[in-house]
Amino acid sequence: MYQIAKNKLNELYGAISAREDLFLPVQKAGQTNYGLWTEEAVVDIDTLKTVKSGKDCFFPQSEVLYKSRYEGGKVSIDPAELQNQPFVVFGMRACDVRAVKVLDNVFLTDPVDTYYAARREHGTIVSLACKEPDETCFCKNFDVDAAEPGADVETWFVGDTLYWKSLTEKGETLTAFVKEALADSFMEADAAGEKAVAEEQATIRAIIEKLPLSHLDLSRFKPENTMELFDSPLWEELYKPCLACGTCTFVCPTCQCYDIRDFDGGKAGIQHYRCWDSCMYSDFTMMAHGNMRTSQLQRFRQRFMHKLVYYPANNDGMYSCVGCGRCVSKCPSSLNIVKVIKKLGGEGNE
Repeated sequence: MYQIAKNKLNELYGAISAREDLFLPVQKAGQTNYGLWTEEAVVDIDTLKTVKSGKDCFFPQSEVLYKSRYEGGKVSIDPAELQNQPFVVFGMRACDVRAVKVLDNVFLTDPVDTYYAARREHGTIVSLACKEPDETCFCKNFDVDAAEPGADVETWFVGDTLYWKSLTEKGETLTAFVKEALADSFMEADAAGEKAVAEEQATIRAIIEKLPLSHLDLSRFKPENTMELFDSPLWEELYKPCLACGTCTFVCPTCQCYDIRDFDGGKAGIQHYRCWDSCMYSDFTMMAHGNMRTSQLQRFRQRFMHKLVYYPANNDGMYSCVGCGRCVSKCPSSLNIVKVIKKLGGEGNE
């Protein structure tokens, strides 16, 4: 384990950025999201929850897949280059690290998504433990440990010191570089430092235990209960406040739905790009014959059945919710997955 003073973080960012692109929470237009580090960037590493997660670094909100042109009676196709340069995503919280594993199960299984796979291959994640989890957090229900966030490197703030622990080969490579580049300020932690981290972890877990949403009962969300849950009359009650705005899907770190569209650039050709989509929209899954889900109730039910039943049934029990709480805080109708769990989950929610 290593340590560096918090007032030396700009030196750390600069050293990493000199070697490869560095993405971390930065303020822009009054919001904090992941962005490219520059010396002018307003870094907000203490933000508990960025508006959107670091998912953007691996599965961008919009990306060109290929370009095509029709010229001289011939069609030319120019595929977009795959990510081929290393980069670092710094400051991801434990819930968002778990979310990347959820995305891995989708995009890295056959047929592998080559665009996502290239970014995962070249990206190194430096996670940050949640010093002060808040009342909208419910990650503990999904076995996410906010005090031990994992990834390639995991870090903790204790007082004015950042503690750094590498966990993977990528993490070791980055650590070796930082150690060499910042020899005067990046140093091995002593026994007192390791004890301080252990105490910080205990404090974080104690906070998590006391949060109002940390002990939800998920026991009914099992494959054998699929049809019972699907046919529950409670959906009729739950969906009605939903505005179908899609906010929940765009701030969710695990949502993976996308659409593929074309932009006609005239003589410059056509850009074929993909962009995030939302299962809450009426035109989602629209086909020639129409839409399979013709009501908002059906679309609402699909979103939460996928998070809590369908996905875990196909991924060894792993839920595709990580309890980050973004939908809890951002839904304009105060409607979110916690309310669904409380209504449809086990008796412990009553």
